[in-house]
Amino acid sequence: MFTEAPDARVRPDIDDVLQLITPLGDRVESPALDPWIADVTPEHLGSLYRDMVVVRRIDSEATALARQGELGLWPPLLGQEAAQVASARALRADDFVFTSYRENAVAYCRGVGLADLVRSWRGTAPSGWNPYDVGMATPSIIIGAHTLHAVGYAMGCDLDAVDSVAVAYFGDGATSEGDVSEAMVFAASFHLPVIFFCQNNQWAISEPVGLQSVRHLADRAPGFGIPSLRIDGNDVLAVLAATRIALNRARSGGGATFIEAVTYRLGPHTTADDPTRYRDAAELESWQAKDPLVRLRHLLEREGIFTPVFEEETTQKADAVAAELRAGCVNDPEPEPLRLFDHVFSTDHRGIQAQRATYSDYLDSFDVAESGTVSDGEARS
Repeated sequence: MFTEAPDARVRPDIDDVLQLITPLGDRVESPALDPWIADVTPEHLGSLYRDMVVVRRIDSEATALARQGELGLWPPLLGQEAAQVASARALRADDFVFTSYRENAVAYCRGVGLADLVRSWRGTAPSGWNPYDVGMATPSIIIGAHTLHAVGYAMGCDLDAVDSVAVAYFGDGATSEGDVSEAMVFAASFHLPVIFFCQNNQWAISEPVGLQSVRHLADRAPGFGIPSLRIDGNDVLAVLAATRIALNRARSGGGATFIEAVTYRLGPHTTADDPTRYRDAAELESWQAKDPLVRLRHLLEREGIFTPVFEEETTQKADAVAAELRAGCVNDPEPEPLRLFDHVFSTDHRGIQAQRATYSDYLDSFDVAESGTVSDGEARS
């Protein structure tokens, strides 16, 4: 006899998530999370707040650069700072991160250079940085594909008998991709040290999460044999605690964990998007009241950390980072055209050599045309 599944479409609220800091900045108790953040001092919270201010400033500066034509595109992370900063700060240097395209706060925390954050969006490089220098792969534009890469890396950690952990960041929309399901099947079957970190920001471009899932996203993972946590993604302490729980499970041989960090994308999907066409203003206003920076500031004020000096130092740090980002972007030299063929393969071969030679001849034809040796029509042919 079949049991009907309850008709409980997911709601865009955060009433039933694990939480340690309320939107008003009140510290609340959670038996599940409290033991994992017992060592966090007010000063530690202050450093997390500073990181969040800095990455919000990076985001606003990069958005401005895109609006000014300096970048071809930018995917804003406004509103998701706590989910990214707290989880990234919980990691060790020997852990390895795989992300989609919005995790620029994670990249900052992993030590990615500021100019490297925008290089591919400016079109001056096919990717921004050397993954092995910072323990983080370059962004994956194909939605959900990198979860398989994370699982593969985790299998390597398991085979090497090291306690490093792979972390895959993705959005709510990616959970509808087959790659994510395949990754979770593989991770569960082989009991691998990987964290599936889902930032449920409520919108997969213009599609609300309730349209693609009738249950909370965290409910899906146990069906694969993976335990899950559903947390307030705008609560920096809850995110830190949940990530530590998942890391501990992975390092101790407990396998994978799925974290659903319930947050909200306050800005557009990218700078090419207009969210006013599909999103209600009242919804945006309700989530602005849950701003991760504002609630942490309220808590820091109660703890006596948020002083005028602290605020000024934080602002100066953010402004300096933004200035460095802008300078690195606008002063990034145009690459030589033939660099297009560098690093396509690990070793050079005749096929790529032939393509390089053909393209070189094509570029030379413009020099010939400008010199007047042949006509424009002959050069173009």
